[in-house]
Amino acid sequence: MKLILFDCDGTLVDSHHNIAEAMRRAFDELGVPYPGDDATRGIIGLSLHAAMEALAPEGTPAETLHALEEAYKHHFFQLRHEPGFHEPLFPGAREVLQRLAARDDVLLGIATGKSRRGLEVLLEREGLRDFFVTLQTADDAPSKPHPGMVLRALEETGTEPRRAALVGDTRYDMQMARAAGTLPVGVAWGYHPPHELKAAGAVDIAEHFDHLPRKLDELITRAPARQEG
Repeated sequence: MKLILFDCDGTLVDSHHNIAEAMRRAFDELGVPYPGDDATRGIIGLSLHAAMEALAPEGTPAETLHALEEAYKHHFFQLRHEPGFHEPLFPGAREVLQRLAARDDVLLGIATGKSRRGLEVLLEREGLRDFFVTLQTADDAPSKPHPGMVLRALEETGTEPRRAALVGDTRYDMQMARAAGTLPVGVAWGYHPPHELKAAGAVDIAEHFDHLPRKLDELITRAPARQEG
């Protein structure tokens, strides 16, 4: 069996606008200078705590970081219930997931910096929950690029690292996959540019979603055993 893990934000769904808006509202509420949407784009994929540490000014007290996390969760929840909320799947995502999930030689999973609650809401809304046999979130393991989420997914599914790939859009995804000994496969439509993914260890970059099935087959089939790191 092959295990294909997908990142969520920036890989399956286009959520940058909502994440940035919730961040902006949280920083404004606490009176902390907001570093801008480009900075937020750069930390998508990290756990919320790690993201706040990266975005807040150096030396921000721990209690303020915690308050920012809580404010962000509150504002994102509010955004989700506003009439204009839009968090679309990237073009081709649903069709490719359906094709891969229908195969008898492939298992699908997710490894994301989202909370489990947020991920479950998304999967239920899009009707994708049954496609995935393992869900790894920021609630279950250390933040990317630590390999914990991938290692948990391998253990849960009984898959060898050399038979697994992680598809993601950030350098954190590529670093996490390499640290776990699995194939790091980048996507060109996400939040970190392809040259950053290559520099972080991506073995290939998919230009479009429908390129993924054949690309993954080729990469996993020819992949030698890999060392962690």
